[in-house]
Amino acid sequence: MTKAEQVIERAMTFVAVSKALREREQKRLANWKRRVDISRPLPPLPRAVQLSLKLDS
Repeated sequence: MTKAEQVIERAMTFVAVSKALREREQKRLANWKRRVDISRPLPPLPRAVQLSLKLDS
């Protein structure tokens, strides 16, 4: 194997490792965001409005 082939092989290995780390970090971040969204409190419900009933008709 020539020196150029060794350099190319090392570069391809580095690219593969970097891609695997990036994908793992993306999955970890997605799981964390999902947990944060689940733990976020629900928005307050709007206040109830009482309707008047005309019972003397």
